[in-house]
Amino acid sequence: MPKSKQIFVCSACGYESLKWNGQCPQCREWSTFEEKTVQPAQAAGSFAGGRAMEIKPIESIRGGSEMRFSTGLGELDRVLGGGLVVGSLTLVGGDPGIGKSTLLLQICQYLGKSKKILYVSGEESMSQIKLRAERLRVSSENLYLACETDVDTILSACLENQPDLLVVDSIQTMVCAQASGTPGSVSQIREATAAFMHLAKEQGITVLIIGHVTKEGALAGPKVLEHMVDTVLYFEGDKNLNYRILRTVKNRFGSTNEIGVFDMQNEGLREVENPSKMFLDGRPENVPGTCVTCILEGTRPVLAEIQALVSKTAYPVPRRMASGIDLNRMALLIAVLEKRANHVLYNQDAYVNVVGGFRIPETAADLAVVLAIASGFADFEMPGDLIAVGEIGLSGEVRAVSFLEKRIREARKLGFARIMVPSRNRLEGTFEGIEIIKVASVSQAIYKVKNRQ
Repeated sequence: MPKSKQIFVCSACGYESLKWNGQCPQCREWSTFEEKTVQPAQAAGSFAGGRAMEIKPIESIRGGSEMRFSTGLGELDRVLGGGLVVGSLTLVGGDPGIGKSTLLLQICQYLGKSKKILYVSGEESMSQIKLRAERLRVSSENLYLACETDVDTILSACLENQPDLLVVDSIQTMVCAQASGTPGSVSQIREATAAFMHLAKEQGITVLIIGHVTKEGALAGPKVLEHMVDTVLYFEGDKNLNYRILRTVKNRFGSTNEIGVFDMQNEGLREVENPSKMFLDGRPENVPGTCVTCILEGTRPVLAEIQALVSKTAYPVPRRMASGIDLNRMALLIAVLEKRANHVLYNQDAYVNVVGGFRIPETAADLAVVLAIASGFADFEMPGDLIAVGEIGLSGEVRAVSFLEKRIREARKLGFARIMVPSRNRLEGTFEGIEIIKVASVSQAIYKVKNRQ
C-alpha cells in the first residue's frame, strides 16, 4: 500500500514543492512554506470502489431561468446579472470595514420574507450581530444566527434545517477537520470552500461567503478559491468616503465588470441609482486642469471627472502620481503630449486624480486625461459643458471607442451641451440637444478647446 508523503505548500499562493524553500519561486514571498501530509492518489487503472456516474442527455435537463431570485437591492441584482441563482456559491471580498457584512445582513431583511436564512459568523458573537441588525433595522422570523467555525458542524446543521440561503462570515475563520494547517491557511480555505460548494450543488442551497483581502488588494488565500466559486464580487471604495462600489470580476450566470454603487449611511447601505450625478457633485466649471469623460462599466455608462495638476519641479526627476487610472498609462499619455503636441513636460510634476475614489479601467478616458493635463500645463480654461471620449494612440491619433451612442445619451441626460468624440467613430442617427465635436488628433482636440470651437 502506498505511503503518505510530506510536501511543502506556500501559504500565499498555494505553490507546492517537495522541499522547503526560503522564498516561493512563484509569488516571490519569503518564509511562507508550510509542511503538509498528503495521501497518494488511487492508481488510474484501479476501478474498485468507484461509484457510477450519472449521465443524462442535454435535452432532458430543464433550464434554470426560473431559478434566479431577487435580493431586494437593485444595484446588487444588476451586479449579479438579475439576482442570486439557486444552488450558487458567491464570494464577496473587500477591505475590512468596507461594508461586506452590512450588505449581506441587509439583504436578509428582504429575503427573510419568503426564504429561510442561516447566518453563520466565525468572527462575531450573536449579540454583536443582533446589535448591528438593530442598527440596520433587520428583523425577520426566518433569519437564524449561529456562531461556529467548524465546517462539518455547519454542514450538518444545513442538512438538518435545510435553509434556502447560507451566509458564511468569513471563509478565513472556517476550520475543516480533513485539512491540515491553521484557520486561514491555503489548505483550510481550499477544503472549506470545496465543502460549501458541494453543499450548494447537491442540496440546492444558495451560499454567500465573505472573504478578506490582503494588503495588495487581492483575496486572501490561494487563487484557486476564485476558480471554485460561481461569482466573485469585490467591494471597493475609500473608507473615509461614503461611496462604495460593488464590482463583479467573475460571474458564471451573467456579465462581468458590472458595478453597483452604494452610499454608506448610519442605517446601512443605500442604493445610488444615478452614479454619474454623484461623481460630478460639486464639480468646478470653466477652470484649468479638469475634464469629464464617460466610461462603460459593464452595460452602464458612468460619467467621471478627471483632474490634473501640473507644476514646475524643483528636482532633477519630475514626479508622476496617478489615482484612479494606471500610472503607466498616464506616463504614456504625457509622452504623447510632449512628442505630438509640443508640450514640454520633462521638467514638470504631474498629478492626475479621478474624483470620488472612482477607478477607470478602460482607455476611452485617454482624451479627457490628455485635455486635463494640457489644460493644467498651459493654464487655459476647460468648458464646463464639455465631455471628452476617445482613446489616444502613440502617433497622437484619437482612436474610435465602442458604444459611443450610449455614452452620448448619458452625457445629454446629465445636461452636457457638447461632447468631443473620435472622428473615426461612425454615429447612427441624430442626437438633438448636444453638439458633437469630432477630432482626429491630440493637437486638434487641444486647439478646438482653446479656441472654443
